[in-house]
Amino acid sequence: MKRLHYILTLAGALAIAGSVYAQEQPERRTPRLRTGEQETVKKESGLPELTARAQDMNERLTQETGNARWMRIIYREIDMTKEQNAPLYYPVRPLNRTMNLFSSIFSLMNEGKLTAYEYIDGYEVFDDEHRIDFRKDVLDRAYIYYEEVPAAAGEEPALIIDESDVPSADVRAYYVKEAWYFDQNNSVFDVKTLALCPILTVTGDLGEQRLPLFWLPYENIRPYISNSPIMTSNVNNAKTFTIDDYFRRRMFEGEIIKTENLLNKTLREYYPEPDSLKLAQIEIENQLETFRQSLYWQPDSVQLSPKEAKKAAREAAKRQSTASAPKTTSQPKAPAPAKTEKAAPVRSVRRR
Repeated sequence: MKRLHYILTLAGALAIAGSVYAQEQPERRTPRLRTGEQETVKKESGLPELTARAQDMNERLTQETGNARWMRIIYREIDMTKEQNAPLYYPVRPLNRTMNLFSSIFSLMNEGKLTAYEYIDGYEVFDDEHRIDFRKDVLDRAYIYYEEVPAAAGEEPALIIDESDVPSADVRAYYVKEAWYFDQNNSVFDVKTLALCPILTVTGDLGEQRLPLFWLPYENIRPYISNSPIMTSNVNNAKTFTIDDYFRRRMFEGEIIKTENLLNKTLREYYPEPDSLKLAQIEIENQLETFRQSLYWQPDSVQLSPKEAKKAAREAAKRQSTASAPKTTSQPKAPAPAKTEKAAPVRSVRRR
């Protein structure tokens, strides 16, 4: 009996000690993210973060034009509806972690990783005074729907933008600013892409209108798009090139719309007629190619057309065979023997 009483007393003491310990311990809860933090995780673009190696590679690939003894600034318009430029346009919606050029730019700007500058008709200035605000100058101006999530004090509210609201399918053209230059110190003639400007096509009561959004220095976006593979052929589906390769190798097709000039006029202002405008564009392309060829010595066969080169080769071979053949000298004919004068006839006297 005493033993049973001892056991009950011990059990009661243990129960009281357990309740006291439970009251002293704080309540354990599963850690949960704030609403803003959850949406911030969702809106990450999936593009790789910039590492020290990527930044160093970007600096190595940066082409310095300060030593250029000759340079010409060219503005082109890239039409995304052309098949040659399709790798920059498709897919219009992110698919299998693959995004087109504007989707990548939009996601990076939403995350605060890219800085863009105001589009000024005729000029572009890349300084702090002309920096744009993503929400005010892009989302509100292009009527892109978004939601704000309250953040902590001193922090900017997070923006929630659905993928279906990103107008990547409506960006059907780009302005590309590039520099053709000759570096005499290194004997290099090259082309450098300076900046990009996406053009949004907006459909309203007045029909379709083109809205240039902003200027983006190419050096700012190159570290991100250098790891964005794209498919460049319908025959070969292997993604062997990146968006950066597409610009550095100049695989795109774009018409010249302006060259930097003192009056800051476009080609259309100089040549309002379509035929004259096309001739002016061809002439500028020929000037650039002619200048490049004039820098280095080239053999005559390179300057001739293929048909003329073949004809010149045949004529040269014919001249060489004629010159190398041994000449046969004709033996001089022996002089004809001199004709002897006929002697007077001799009368024979026969003996009789």
